Amino acid sequence: MNSALPLLTGSHATVPLDVLLSLAFFAVLPLVLVMCSSFVRIVVVLSLVRSAIGASALPPNTVLTGLALVLTMLVMAPTLQRIESVAFAPLQAGRISQGAALDRAVVPLRAFMLRQTHLADIALFTRAARLPQVAPKLTPLQILIPAFVVGELRSAFAIGFALYLPFVAIDLAVAATLMGMGMMMLSPPVVSLPIKLLLFVMVDGWALLCVGVTTSFR
Repeated sequence: MNSALPLLTGSHATVPLDVLLSLAFFAVLPLVLVMCSSFVRIVVVLSLVRSAIGASALPPNTVLTGLALVLTMLVMAPTLQRIESVAFAPLQAGRISQGAALDRAVVPLRAFMLRQTHLADIALFTRAARLPQVAPKLTPLQILIPAFVVGELRSAFAIGFALYLPFVAIDLAVAATLMGMGMMMLSPPVVSLPIKLLLFVMVDGWALLCVGVTTSFR
């Protein structure tokens, strides 16, 4: 009985709490990655391009998600390096507490989200939450995160619309050609799919798409 008392007193009392906080952090880390990073815009754009090509199952979802994660790490590298230097490194050195490290880690992430977020979206969600208007840098996370995600979805759909148009033009051209030749029983997607794949490969579409979507972030 007495041997269990040190676990409840002194420095040992924080060990279970540290483990719990660590588990909670790693549990919400995927959500933070999706909602507070460039992942949303990238994966939506990649999915829209796959849909525009017409190959609904190729590339598979695993490949698209993996590519989106790699591009997300590329875009978020400066922000992650900043978080490492101002939060994780001092925490590992024992100079700050976990709470202070979390507060410091939010600052670079907030700066990244603010660069991508429109002020109109922040004002919209501020009114929806019935909160007073504040300076953008002081926007609480419960307002900034949904405003950021909505802005990312808007940007992704705008990019997807621009990328969709060439493939739609190919579909229309193939359908008109088949009708002119009297081949109405032949499905246009059967003919247009290899044409779209060939053109996409000839212009090195995946490389251009990856570079374009990563450079679209401010």
